[in-house]
Amino acid sequence: VQAHRLCPPRGAGSSLEPEERSMEPPAVPEEEEEEEEKEGAVPLSMAPGPVGCQLFGYVGIEAVLDQMKIKTMKTGFEFNIMVVGQSGLGKSTMVNTLFKSKVSRKSSQPGQEERIPKTVQLQSITHVIEEKGVKMKLTVTDTPGFGDQINNENCWDPIIKYINEQYERYLREEILITRKRKIPDTRVHGCVYFVPPTGHWLRPLDLEFMRRLSKIVNVVPVIAKADTLTLEERAEFKQRIQEDLKTHAISVYPQEDFDQDPEDRALNDRIREKIPFAVVGADQEHQVNGKRVLGRKTKWGIIEVENPAHCEFPLLRDLLIRSHLQDLKDITHNVHYESYRVRRLNESNRPG
Repeated sequence: VQAHRLCPPRGAGSSLEPEERSMEPPAVPEEEEEEEEKEGAVPLSMAPGPVGCQLFGYVGIEAVLDQMKIKTMKTGFEFNIMVVGQSGLGKSTMVNTLFKSKVSRKSSQPGQEERIPKTVQLQSITHVIEEKGVKMKLTVTDTPGFGDQINNENCWDPIIKYINEQYERYLREEILITRKRKIPDTRVHGCVYFVPPTGHWLRPLDLEFMRRLSKIVNVVPVIAKADTLTLEERAEFKQRIQEDLKTHAISVYPQEDFDQDPEDRALNDRIREKIPFAVVGADQEHQVNGKRVLGRKTKWGIIEVENPAHCEFPLLRDLLIRSHLQDLKDITHNVHYESYRVRRLNESNRPG
C-alpha cells in the first residue's frame, strides 16, 4: 500500500500499470528520506558512476591476455628493421648481435663477404626467428654503400623511395573492396642510423639524412664502433650530437610528442638522455671468468658487448626488442603511415 501511495498516479484502466510498478525500486520510508537529506546523502540513482566497477567474484577478464598470447604464438608477428651507414661500421655484425643469430647477408652467404656491392641499392633478407614458441618474421634491409661516394648528393633518395613503396603497397591492399584478412606488413618499423666514431660533430650528410628520414620513419641513431673512443671522448661526442639534433630540430625515436602518459614520458626521457647509443657489435664468444660472453678481443682485454660498463648495446637491444618493439610498430602505423595515406588520398581526390 505504501509503494502504491508513493508511485505517481497513472491512467485508469491501463493494463501495463502493475508491470511498470513492479520494475521500480522499493520505496524508502519518509523518515529515512528525511535522515538522508539531513546527512547530505545522494540517492543511488543520482550518484555518479565510478571509473572502475568493483566485482564481487571472479569473472575471468584477465583470461583475455592469455587468449592474445596464444593467438600471437600461433600466428607470429612481423618486424622490419633498416640499417643505414657507411661500409665498415659493423651494420651486419650489429644485426647478428641483436638477434643472436646469423640474419645478415654477410653471414647467411659464406664466402661472399668481400663481394657485397658498395652501392646504395637496397637489399632485404627475411628470416623467421622462434624463441620460446613465439615466431617473428624479421626483415633486415641494408644499404651497403650509403655515403661511400665522392658525391653523396641525394644518396638518401633510394631509401626514401623504398620506405614510401612499402607504404604504397600496404595502402593498395587496404583500400581493396575484398581485402585480405591479414595484410602483409613490409613497412619499415625502425631505421638504425650508424654515425661514424669521429669524435667531432655530425656531418652535413648525417644531419640531412636524419632530418628527411625522421619525418617518415622511426630513426634511432647509434655511434658505431664505440670502442675506438675513450669514455671521455664518447661522452663529449654524444653531447655534441644531442646539441646538433636539438639545433636542427631533428626528432629521433622516441619522439617526445608521442608520449602517452607520465610513465611513458619518464621512461622515454631516460632513453633520450642516452641517445645516441654508443654500441659495439660482436658475433663471437670468448671465455671470461669461466663464462662464455659475446665480445671483441683486443690486446688489452675483451670488450663485453652485453656489459653496460663497456658499451650501451644492452640499451639499444632493450629499446628495439624488449620494451619498445610494439610501440615502434604502433607509431609506424598510426603516425608515419597515416600521414602517407592522407597525402595519397588527397592527391587522388584532387580534380584534374
